[in-house]
Amino acid sequence: MSPRPYEFHLPLSPEELLKSGGVNQYVVQEVLSIRHLPSHLRAFQAAFRAQGPLAVLEHFDTIYSILHHFRSIDPGLKEDTLEFLIKVVSRHSQELPTVLDDAALSASDRSAHLNALKMNCYALVRLLESFETMTSQTSLMDLDLNGKGRKARAKAAHGFDWEEERQPILQLLTQLLHLDIRHLWNHSIIEEEFVSLVTGCCYRLLENPTISHQKNRPTREAIARLLGVALTRYNHMLSATVKIIQMLQHFEHLASVLVAAVSLWATDYGVKSIVGEIVREIGQKCPQELSRDPSGAKGFAAFLTELAERIPAILMSSMCILLDHLDGENYIMRNAVLSAMAEMVLQVLNGDQLEVAARDTRDQFLDTLHAHGHDVNSFVRSRVLQLFTRIVQQKALPLTRFQAVVALAVGRLADKSVLVCKNAIQLLASFLANNPFSCKLSDTDLAGPLQKETQKLREMRTQRRAAAASAVLDPGEEWEAMLPEVRAALQQLLALPQEAEEIPEEIAETETSGDMEGRIRRLLAKASYKQAIILTREAVGHFQESEPFCHMDPEESEETRFLNLLGTIFKGPAASTQGANPQETVGNLGPGETDLKDKPSVSEPERRREDDELVKQEMLVQYLQDAYSFSLKITEAIGIISKMMYEHTTTVVQEVIEFFVMVFQFGVPQALLGVRRMLPLIWSKEPGVREAVLNAYRQLYLKPKGDSARAKAQALIQNLSLLLVDASVGTIQCLEEILCEFVQKDEVKPAVTQLLWERATEKVPCSPLERCSSVMLLGMMARGKPEIVGSNLDTLVSIGLDEKSPQDYRLARQVCHAIANISDRRKPSLGKRHPPFRLPQEHRLFERLQEVVIKGFVHPDPLWVPFKEAAVTLTYQLAEGPEAICARMLQGCAKQALEKLGEESATQEALKDTPMLPTFLLMNLLSLAGDVALQQLVHLEQAVSGELCRRRVLREEQQQKTKEPKEKHTSSEATMEEEMGLVGATADDTEAELIRSICELELLDGKQTLAAFVPLLLKVCNNPGLYSNPELSAAASLALGKFCMISATFCDSQLRLLFTMLEKSSLPIVRSNLMIATGDLAIRFPNLVDPWTPHLYARLRDPAQQVRKTAGLVMTHLILKDMVKVKGQVSEMAVLLIDPAPQIAALAKNFFNELSHKGNAIYNLLPDVISRLSDPEGGVEEAPFRTIMKQLLSYVTKDKQTESLVEKLCQRFRTARTERQYRDLAYCVSQLPLTERGLRKMLDNFDCFGDKLSDESIFSAFLSVVGRLRRGARPEGKTIIDEFEQKLRACHTRGLDAMEELENGPGGSHRAPSAKKQPTVSRRRHLASAASDNDFVTPEPRRMTRRHPNTQQQVSKKKLRIVFSSDESSDEELSAEMTEDETPKKATPIRRASAHRHRS
Repeated sequence: MSPRPYEFHLPLSPEELLKSGGVNQYVVQEVLSIRHLPSHLRAFQAAFRAQGPLAVLEHFDTIYSILHHFRSIDPGLKEDTLEFLIKVVSRHSQELPTVLDDAALSASDRSAHLNALKMNCYALVRLLESFETMTSQTSLMDLDLNGKGRKARAKAAHGFDWEEERQPILQLLTQLLHLDIRHLWNHSIIEEEFVSLVTGCCYRLLENPTISHQKNRPTREAIARLLGVALTRYNHMLSATVKIIQMLQHFEHLASVLVAAVSLWATDYGVKSIVGEIVREIGQKCPQELSRDPSGAKGFAAFLTELAERIPAILMSSMCILLDHLDGENYIMRNAVLSAMAEMVLQVLNGDQLEVAARDTRDQFLDTLHAHGHDVNSFVRSRVLQLFTRIVQQKALPLTRFQAVVALAVGRLADKSVLVCKNAIQLLASFLANNPFSCKLSDTDLAGPLQKETQKLREMRTQRRAAAASAVLDPGEEWEAMLPEVRAALQQLLALPQEAEEIPEEIAETETSGDMEGRIRRLLAKASYKQAIILTREAVGHFQESEPFCHMDPEESEETRFLNLLGTIFKGPAASTQGANPQETVGNLGPGETDLKDKPSVSEPERRREDDELVKQEMLVQYLQDAYSFSLKITEAIGIISKMMYEHTTTVVQEVIEFFVMVFQFGVPQALLGVRRMLPLIWSKEPGVREAVLNAYRQLYLKPKGDSARAKAQALIQNLSLLLVDASVGTIQCLEEILCEFVQKDEVKPAVTQLLWERATEKVPCSPLERCSSVMLLGMMARGKPEIVGSNLDTLVSIGLDEKSPQDYRLARQVCHAIANISDRRKPSLGKRHPPFRLPQEHRLFERLQEVVIKGFVHPDPLWVPFKEAAVTLTYQLAEGPEAICARMLQGCAKQALEKLGEESATQEALKDTPMLPTFLLMNLLSLAGDVALQQLVHLEQAVSGELCRRRVLREEQQQKTKEPKEKHTSSEATMEEEMGLVGATADDTEAELIRSICELELLDGKQTLAAFVPLLLKVCNNPGLYSNPELSAAASLALGKFCMISATFCDSQLRLLFTMLEKSSLPIVRSNLMIATGDLAIRFPNLVDPWTPHLYARLRDPAQQVRKTAGLVMTHLILKDMVKVKGQVSEMAVLLIDPAPQIAALAKNFFNELSHKGNAIYNLLPDVISRLSDPEGGVEEAPFRTIMKQLLSYVTKDKQTESLVEKLCQRFRTARTERQYRDLAYCVSQLPLTERGLRKMLDNFDCFGDKLSDESIFSAFLSVVGRLRRGARPEGKTIIDEFEQKLRACHTRGLDAMEELENGPGGSHRAPSAKKQPTVSRRRHLASAASDNDFVTPEPRRMTRRHPNTQQQVSKKKLRIVFSSDESSDEELSAEMTEDETPKKATPIRRASAHRHRS
């Protein structure tokens, strides 16, 4: 049966097949109903078995009907239809090769096969798309239902797993396209619609977001291969390019999928041109348009980045098209282009064997990367550093660029972006790990070899120049060598005489024939033959009777005459060019240049060897110079990075720690400072930072190199001992915490402990310092495992406290510290039922301590003082009844002092002088008494109080157990707990009162040992002129502070003396000690010290740096703990922000950082601080004021605070007194983060500062506010900004005009606006204290108030009245001249939560 003569046109939409088209165009006759579809499908299958693939020509309506009702039909029918269509198309693809090879194929048969092919492909593709559409909808529903039972729902929808069926269909279509089917069309030109049909299903499948999942990889590969065939055989390039660009813009998941496809086409299918086409389309995208389309930019960027990773060589030829995006606004595109360049440098342009063009391209790419290291966007800067890190890690960076990129990384360490800083540190770490110079990068170690090798190079060059100068060729041979060229030049001049006129050579009147010979000889030596010939011709005419120009044979030809004459001149006596001008020849030899004309006596191999040695030496010097420069840059970076160790960002701190670990491993000397500086981070609240520090020390110290366990232990101990050299108390505490952590985790090997004991007991030879450090390390480890020391207590006593001459007090002190670690120093908790660890008084430890302290008392050894402090502390910590032991110590020392005084008095009797006690004995005695007094107080308040609590709790528990059961049920459980709580609180108060009464009434009572030292102590402190020794004064002042800690009564009686010494002492150490003592007193007796607070603040301006630092630490502690009132005098802390000492400035900055976390504390203080700092009589200069206020105002971040502060500052203009204060206020306003509401406040108060705008700096400050507001303003807010700017400019112009009138007019007849305001300002200066809290003003000193006692009556009631709430002290209070009646009286008890009293 022959098919009907029609033509099947591929429709754009299925509905087109229902409409009648052109002549012979196929039209669907009938859309079958759902119930008839199974029977018709079976008929189609029967026809297929009979007729083959051409059966579709008769049954296409059945397939069309199934597609039409696809959503409604049974899944089984769908599956049957799909399987059947796959069979049909597969069978057709098998038969087509035979059909296509048939030369006798009729036109009707060709048309039938073409129609069948179109119908079958159309049906299969549309069925595939229908299944895909339903799958996509099911996937979206799965997202809503969290994906539970997704596979089950997919099978329920289709009756099979559709994702597994896609790949065979795509492979079938690919197989079909591989056939030469274009011969089925007229003129063998395949129609575009057919290619679009097949490829369109591929793009439809790609739109599914799940296509990028790993399980769909076979489907992705099948799609890529199908499209690859379409590209190579069916001219699909343009369509594919457009489609890929569109998909990248709209589907973010497709970047990696399309990269894989494009790289496959470019490599396996050889379609490299598609890369250029796609890149050209991306390059032609408008950068402004991409900035408005972030989704599209992300897609393009991801595509370019991944494509460069896969096929960088192919992409490189199209890079020039993308360069415009480097100047675009979209930073994502800039990052993509820069990443592509980096990939090309890594994969294509890497190595030393590059051609010149490739090297130039690489350098251009690296230059571009380097330039964008300074990009305006922090993400680009960060990306550049990441790319350079990869380049360095893969050793693709040319050595010549090392210094430049290192300098870039060091510069980026100061970047405002945390991300950039982090990546800069990573880049520097990569440079260290991959540096080509050395495993040890100490600039001090490299400087010596560099200097030595540079000197050697100079000597080699000097020898080479000398050899070159002495290397003389035979003049005759040299003339013979140049003769052909001279003859050619002479012939040319003789043939063209006009050339001689173009090269003028003149002879000066003073020149002789000898001078001429020299000039001609030099010209010949320089190969300037024409000039030499012309000059010779002139000389022959000028010196006709002089040698050698007179010997010209007229019979010879002119050429021969000139050649003979030139040869005579060149070969004459001293004719060598070197002899004629040796300096010129030697000067022409550059560094490393060798003279090719060597002496005949030197052999050619030897000359080559010398040349090689010189080149090697030059390379060595260059290598050392590069290494030294690199080391200097790393050292510079260390200084910057170490300051970043205490940043708020955890990741940055971790990077800094890792960097210092690496630098330390490379032997950079300055790295030890960083390793030490990271120690305090062990106390960080961030677990990540604490763990990073532990890992760093674990890596640096717990994993030393060594062949045996003992060698490793020795290296570990040596490294830790280096950390202890010159270490502060804080450093030692941090290291102790780290070692404690390691010991508790059993990370310290037993061999380490064993070796430490051997060194401590001198079984292993070691120096005294090494022995001392071993004891220190044992003590630190005892914190983690007390048995390390506890089991060897007698050994330690023997080590440090045995009788020796002389006694090693440093070792003895460390032994005391080590023994102290075997017990818990903290106050016992109520949960502990067992008694604390104590040793009996008769223990050998306390006998030896007492004896060593008493014996050492009479020896002037400065190390005895810290030892006896450790001894007293250890005694109170471990001994039963420590007060008795320490009383015997005091009595023994006092007895020796009295004996010494008796000896002195017996000696002095004959001279009739007053007996004198050696100063060091008095100092030792007072220092010991102070230590005992303080430790007795600590013992009472911690150990005794804790033991009383422990015993009470045990007693109450015992009583509770003995109660009868009936009593237990008389009240509810809650009532019992409440009663128990009340009883416990009352008992605590009783015990605390007992301890307090002992301190107040007994410790300093006349019967007690300590009381005997009070008169002596007071005499020394009250007579600084008589007892002027600095060490004695320091010890006495510290001891007085410790005695004051015991009793409130004694403290109150001695406060005036303490603060007088704090103010008047000429010794910084005394003032520093007393600052610490008064700080402790402020915590123990806050009500007593509160009236003296101004004197504590006054020490912040002490001339001595040591005192300022101590005062800063003490005041930081007191203010942050709410132990003193935060007054306007906190401005003294603000002044420390500009202290010349960096550590003091850092301390002040840390104080304000912490204070900013305490509610509105800084906001409440700012008005007073501004007033005090801008005060012309007691403030700071203008530049420091701005530095301080920039820091302080950065803490004001809340909008309401900003608005309130703006209003107050504007009103402050009316009460300011000087031009300087106007400028200060304007600067403060300009530093605030203003909003539109804040600007409205400024407009409302414009009259306050409008008349001050004639000053250029004030006007500029307000203009800067306008500029900042305009940058982020909304359209509706720009109106008010414009209005404010107009008012500013109008007042500025008006003010300037008024000033000109004042200058031009008669003197005194015209006043500037500011002059008119002046009387008002002076009247407002002294206002009543009953002002509102919302306004403030700098107060006048009191003398001004006394001059104008009636000023307040002159001020109108409508005028603003402004005062400071926190100015509670005047200038007179800062004086240290304190008589009895000037002593401050007791004040109201201090409030702990003083922040609530501040104005909000």
